[in-house]
Amino acid sequence: MRMSAAEWRGWILDRIGRLDAAPLPLELAHGRTLAEQVRSAHDLPLWHSSAMDGYALRAADTAHATAERPVELVVSGEVLAGGSADPAIAPGAAVRIMTGAPVPSAADAVVPVELTAAPGREDPGADPWGRGAVRIEAPVAPGANIRRRGEDVRAGSLLARSGDPLTAARVSALAAAGVAEVRASELPRVAVLVTGAELRPPGAPLARGQIVESNSLLIAGLLRESGIEPSAVRRCTDDVAAVRAQLDELGRGCDAIITTGGVGPGSHDVVRLAVQAEPEVRAARVAVRPGQPQCAGRLASGAWLFALPGNPVSAATSFELFVRPALLACQGRDDPMRPLVPAVAGVGWRGARGRLQLMPVTIDDADADGAGDGSGIRGGRRRLVCRPAVNPRGVSHAVGGHGAVQAYAVAGEDRGDVAAGEPVELLLVGLA
Repeated sequence: MRMSAAEWRGWILDRIGRLDAAPLPLELAHGRTLAEQVRSAHDLPLWHSSAMDGYALRAADTAHATAERPVELVVSGEVLAGGSADPAIAPGAAVRIMTGAPVPSAADAVVPVELTAAPGREDPGADPWGRGAVRIEAPVAPGANIRRRGEDVRAGSLLARSGDPLTAARVSALAAAGVAEVRASELPRVAVLVTGAELRPPGAPLARGQIVESNSLLIAGLLRESGIEPSAVRRCTDDVAAVRAQLDELGRGCDAIITTGGVGPGSHDVVRLAVQAEPEVRAARVAVRPGQPQCAGRLASGAWLFALPGNPVSAATSFELFVRPALLACQGRDDPMRPLVPAVAGVGWRGARGRLQLMPVTIDDADADGAGDGSGIRGGRRRLVCRPAVNPRGVSHAVGGHGAVQAYAVAGEDRGDVAAGEPVELLLVGLA
């Protein structure tokens, strides 16, 4: 059966189901997906705090300060970050204060130390802090350099929703807001099974017709880049019974199995033959280039099967289009697809009308006029220019050139050829 890429992905997403969720200490939650709403436990900041190293003071005391007639204030104390002191500040006084320290209740402004002068200090490189007194040479506005309590987040504010990824930034924000534990999805247990009679391990001697097996490294690496450590990585001979035995064994301990190779319509395509009696597994010809033959569905053992083509680039694009979205969706991710970024083709390539095209590309910057000035910016405008990382005439097997891939240029089923200078959309991958 022939299906569009969107139809095939939709068929998978409709059936793959959701993994269980469980409470997890926040320090162990990075990379997971939230399974609940999370609200702030307290205000951020927790108190009025200083945004600068300087002096906390009464703004009114500086109202008439000038460089010619500076105001001199008595330094009556110090507040450190993490300290709980709330020193009194009499009119005509100030206290030293460090960044993040609570602003004394009697102060309504902070002046940065670099905008002050210390009486008697002649050497510009000397200690900038006034000890007994400090001189202010310009008025300080009320509220200057003070972070107001709750100006970032109020207690009870919604910080994250079910389905949000627990990125480093989000974990940091939750911790700062007083959250110590979250309910998060389990990570899927995923095994990798590579087939192919012609495949030999890296470093092994090669006879005529043999090639180095690299798909296990490719798929395991793509899983790790998706936040999933493979539970098993195996190679299997081109024997239907052996493939079936491996799938049965792996399926009993995994949530999903990814295979490469043996999925086409040929009489020796062992993965397709091994699962043809599985009632919930479906084979399809998907209107995508590369990666047309696909097979997916739930095995009788309970694991989900993603059977991908054996050509490395076909396997990689299939992972991006179908596997990665499904593995994120089963964790509860609301939007499992990578965003597409606009770009233009730096050179043209032949297309295939009627199929979604994914061309492995590298990315350059260019100015809006196409000249390229090294910065990629002119008049505030910037665009990305992409060029094939592989020979466009043989994409699916071009594992060597594919090593430089930074994105896949996506052209729709009705597109056909792509000409130099024409717009394309980039699915960004592999960027450090």
